[in-house]
Amino acid sequence: MAGSFDAAWLLPILAAPFVGSFLGVLIVRLPDRTPIVLARSACPHCGTRLSAIDLIPLASFLLLRGRCRHCRHPIGLFHPMVELAAVAVALWTALAVPDPGRIWAGCGLGWTLLTLAWIDWTRFLLPDVLTLPLLLAGLALTSVWEPEALTDRCLAAVLAYSSFQGVAVVYRRLRGRDGLGGGDAKLIAAAGAWCGLAALPFVVLASAVLGLLAALGLALAGRDMTSRTPIPFGPCIALAFWLAWLHGGLAADLAQVLGRL
Repeated sequence: MAGSFDAAWLLPILAAPFVGSFLGVLIVRLPDRTPIVLARSACPHCGTRLSAIDLIPLASFLLLRGRCRHCRHPIGLFHPMVELAAVAVALWTALAVPDPGRIWAGCGLGWTLLTLAWIDWTRFLLPDVLTLPLLLAGLALTSVWEPEALTDRCLAAVLAYSSFQGVAVVYRRLRGRDGLGGGDAKLIAAAGAWCGLAALPFVVLASAVLGLLAALGLALAGRDMTSRTPIPFGPCIALAFWLAWLHGGLAADLAQVLGRL
């Protein structure tokens, strides 16, 4: 039994750098709708197609000292950062999820949220190709693991989506511009599908607090912040969603604390 648990714990961590390499491709190519699987990776500076030795996650960056093997131009930290973040997601999941059978599902959720958060932070976009399958996956896994909770999860998804869409419509009518994107509503609906009605207050409140902290951080960093300055809300929802799924009991306690503030 211990050996099977060790394998369940270790395999996602070993796979994480390779998954992170693929997530980096998604983050770069999805917003531009460029081919993901068929297109070969190439150096963005000299255009030379990269071989397998150039694409080993983390190892290639270290061995090549962060430079292209052909033109010696600096590669940049984006890809190793995504790969390390994917490893962090796997480690966090393995430590937080006691059931070995759910570790891969937790990693898949975390890796998808990582991709969505990164894309939204850099491009102000939450692609449907990620948010909608994430929602359906939450309902599908619930039907397998907790079929008695499926009605609750469906209601949570509908309520979350309707609420955010309602806020977006009211904001648009009052201010004459968009305040929440449609992707935000779909992502919060996915949170409802994975976490249920009881977790929604935490997800909403924690997302709002994280959004305020993000605005404060940007202001302290010297960015000129006004009422019209766009702030990506997807990363805030993604982190709150992730915490609610991994640490459900703690999330409920924090929701009560935040509700009293």
